[in-house]
Amino acid sequence: MQSYIEIIKIALVFFPFLAFFISFPFILIEYHKYGSISFFKTVLLYSFVFYLLCTYFLVILPLPKISEVAHLSTPRMQLVPFKFVTDFMRESSFRLFHLSTYLQAIKEKCFYVPIYNVLLTLPFGMYLHSYFNVNVKKTVLYSFLLSLFFELTQLTGLYFIYPRGYRLFDVDDLLLNTLGGLVGYYFAFPLLKRIPNRKTVNEKSKEKGKVISSLRRTTSFCLDFFFYLVFSLFLSFVLNKEELSFLLGIGIYYLLIPILLKGSTIGEKFLNIQVVDLNGKYDIYKLLTRKLCFLFLYLFFPILIFKVFSYLKLPGFAFFFFFFYFLFDFLSALKFIFTKKALLYERLSKTRLKSTIK
Repeated sequence: MQSYIEIIKIALVFFPFLAFFISFPFILIEYHKYGSISFFKTVLLYSFVFYLLCTYFLVILPLPKISEVAHLSTPRMQLVPFKFVTDFMRESSFRLFHLSTYLQAIKEKCFYVPIYNVLLTLPFGMYLHSYFNVNVKKTVLYSFLLSLFFELTQLTGLYFIYPRGYRLFDVDDLLLNTLGGLVGYYFAFPLLKRIPNRKTVNEKSKEKGKVISSLRRTTSFCLDFFFYLVFSLFLSFVLNKEELSFLLGIGIYYLLIPILLKGSTIGEKFLNIQVVDLNGKYDIYKLLTRKLCFLFLYLFFPILIFKVFSYLKLPGFAFFFFFFYFLFDFLSALKFIFTKKALLYERLSKTRLKSTIK
């Protein structure tokens, strides 16, 4: 039992890094489909990921030395079904008509190892039923495939990192893990009476997504900036002129594409966001005014001032200017992220962001 606890502690160390890598795709998908992120769905998803991480580590850890594995002569596979039953009857102290042997028997490895194999995938069946709305046949299939993945991981020596498998490929594990998923499926029925179903959660998310949150706006900005960088680098490679690629990339991505997409950049379109006037209507002139005001205030104006100060050789004035301009940008960013108040370029262009979630 202590070794299992130690492995779960290791999973706790790795989980934040795994959660970080799945967060942005998860956020993008949720905003694309529903326009908001459900707290309930987030908790279920991350707990499911943590569960899978724990089960995977329980299968592969502890990792032996490669030199030790190379000298192993133990069997690699056990292909006799239900051998765990005969092993239990032969090795355990269990005696049917002696009640005193019952407690001792459940403490022995030949008993608790098969039980742990059932318990290992029991949560998997519960998640499939309650969160993913999977039926019983698919639950059995997916539980078997998950177990097969674990067993092949062991058989191949952690995908051929080791010269041979350092744990036994056991057909009984396939049977017990599949049984665990099936048991978990039926264990989930009481939970379904207490937690909202996925359809209800998604409907609430869509209703909430009709209002654009600060995180959604920030995600859209970051996604567009990433797409712009990729596009700008592509132009730089093709044209071999950095300044021209910089300006042409801005013109195409932030001015031309929003016109073609009727008020949205690629990132905004994906996240169901559109630039409209104060009456909620798309206006190409106000759209261009908004984009040009933004580019002038946060890009072209500071570059222009920097070039002027450089030409006049006034580094002190340049320092103070950029200090106050950085403060202006910082406060604008805070306002953009944490409030729904209109920024200067939004007020000048008389535009706002509208959710296109229906």
